[in-house]
Amino acid sequence: MISKILIANRGEIACRVIRTAKSMGIATVAVYSDADRDAMHVRLADEAVHIGPSPSSQSYIVIDRVLEAIRKTGTDAVHPGYGFLSENAAFAEALEKAGVTFIGPPVKAIEAMGDKITSKKLAAEAGVSTVPGHMGLIADADEAVKIAGAIGYPVMIKASAGGGGKGMRIAWNDQEAREGFQSSKNEAKSSFGDDRIFIEKFVSEPRHIEIQVLGDKHGNTLYLGERECSIQRRNQKVIEEAPSPFLDQATRKAMGEQAVALAKAVGYHSAGTVEFIVDGDRNFYFLEMNTRLQVEHPVTELVTGIDLVEQMIRVASGEKLAFGQDEVKLDGWAIESRLYAEDPYRNFLPSIGRLTRYRPPAEGKRADGTVVRNDTGVFEGGEISMYYDPMIAKLCTWAPDRRAAVEAMSEALDAFEVEGIGHNQPFLAAVMRQDRFRAGRLTTAYIAEEFADGFHGVSPDDEQARLLAAVALHVHQTLEERAAKISGTIGNHRRVVGRDWIVRLGDREVAVSGGLSPDGAHARFADGASLSLAGDWMPGDTLARFEVGGTHMQVKVERVGSGIRLRWRGIDVVATVRSPRVAELARLMPKKLPPDTSRMLLCPMPGVLTAVNVREGDTVEAGQPLATVEAMKMENVLRAERRGTVKRVAAGAGASLAVDELIMEFE
Repeated sequence: MISKILIANRGEIACRVIRTAKSMGIATVAVYSDADRDAMHVRLADEAVHIGPSPSSQSYIVIDRVLEAIRKTGTDAVHPGYGFLSENAAFAEALEKAGVTFIGPPVKAIEAMGDKITSKKLAAEAGVSTVPGHMGLIADADEAVKIAGAIGYPVMIKASAGGGGKGMRIAWNDQEAREGFQSSKNEAKSSFGDDRIFIEKFVSEPRHIEIQVLGDKHGNTLYLGERECSIQRRNQKVIEEAPSPFLDQATRKAMGEQAVALAKAVGYHSAGTVEFIVDGDRNFYFLEMNTRLQVEHPVTELVTGIDLVEQMIRVASGEKLAFGQDEVKLDGWAIESRLYAEDPYRNFLPSIGRLTRYRPPAEGKRADGTVVRNDTGVFEGGEISMYYDPMIAKLCTWAPDRRAAVEAMSEALDAFEVEGIGHNQPFLAAVMRQDRFRAGRLTTAYIAEEFADGFHGVSPDDEQARLLAAVALHVHQTLEERAAKISGTIGNHRRVVGRDWIVRLGDREVAVSGGLSPDGAHARFADGASLSLAGDWMPGDTLARFEVGGTHMQVKVERVGSGIRLRWRGIDVVATVRSPRVAELARLMPKKLPPDTSRMLLCPMPGVLTAVNVREGDTVEAGQPLATVEAMKMENVLRAERRGTVKRVAAGAGASLAVDELIMEFE
């Protein structure tokens, strides 16, 4: 058995591997860059070795530096995690030459399947259904346009060595094909050190469903069911689940058997994933094979009870699989929500900074039988860096059925406290409450279709407004009663806290009356309806738990000026509780208007300005590229919204910019 594992990765996947290794009694070694000196994976490992500057191109993907860390620590095995060097055949070959066990597939399998172009050719030769496309290398943008036209728009432009949504673009016309080709090459070069690009047909209204395979070195290969990964943003998965709400048993078996046949054709062992695109008639087409552990592997572990990292370690040590295909059973339903440091109110642009608060929900089995799991690599007080993937955590829930798993996820997201940076928790919470998601009607265009104008938060309906008004009233009266007790009495008089209030939630006003009592509180509304409320909120608590009219609520509570910020199920609203007379006067107050920035190009996210395409005095047209900002390995082209003349360029290429920092002004 392996005695010491070096994890050639960082963040949550490094922590995930360390957790299983420790449970098996195996020593662990972490590697880290300058930015990760105080990272969680460094703290958890038995040993840690510094391997270079913050950019991954100078640290985590430099093979020689990882090999030097192996030599320093006497490591006898390496787990690559995902991303970075996980599908790099040269790295696996270097380990083999050094006599170090690679916890992954053989080099030939990585070469065959890790390269998207080669894998599609082999899949076609093996009789696996594949998506129409051009599998050869593409020389330049002109050739890309010609190929795209021959295949027929829309097309998907993809990095051959890609993964994680990096280096991928959808093109609907010649201009988008030309621009997408160059952007994909740039991202592929930056992320993988390999800028080869290929093009394939983009299947409209598809589902992205993948099969988990597992094989040993003795010829045993099997599949562990499927994962539905259709909800994606910029071609990167956001929410995954196992099993798929769409597949029937016959399709699951057919996809699984094809995945196993492909794995056997290349002599595959270890854990891997065969990805398919599935249309509305359950026809499926091979996309690619990922010769590594997938980000979303926890949902498979939750429904099968199989620790995939443990199996990878045992297979790498030469052990046979201890179970066969007939023994693999899918039990219950699991969902994973990826919590990203991305601001959903700014089109999911990256956010960086310090986690001033990070309080995940409690992990483990709950009283109702559901399970919560949170794979993470961060901690309260830690930094979210601009150099790496923006993932904060992978929150997972398990339940006996899909409905219960979705409800458990909704509650877990409500209880997840993250402050200090922008993040997509409100968006994830909103999706969990959507009828379409709950019905399982998913496609890879889900986000584009459901949030065509972007995500602008969730507006409470009438019932939710009443629930939040009752919570706001309870919080307000608790604060008022506390203030009255502190101020004491003057003579025989004590300040009396009122009972009639107007609660303003955004643009909505709710008239409510009520008060506190030893057994809770009550709220009565203008139409005579009432709600009882019980909870343990005290001033200073940031997460409040209430039972309101039979509804269990976990609400984030924060005092903001004279108001109370309430966040629940994707709703983010500041509630102001005023007496009827004060509310009447408040309606007369003029609204403060935001500053006019219509003649400015502001940086939409923290990042590096990699290109400025215009000069002072230039006339620009609507849609024309103005500048490019790169952050968290994603390239973002900023375009002119309308025709205008550049008055001033305030920042040059190479500048590190903060959110809303000025790039240029227009006349």
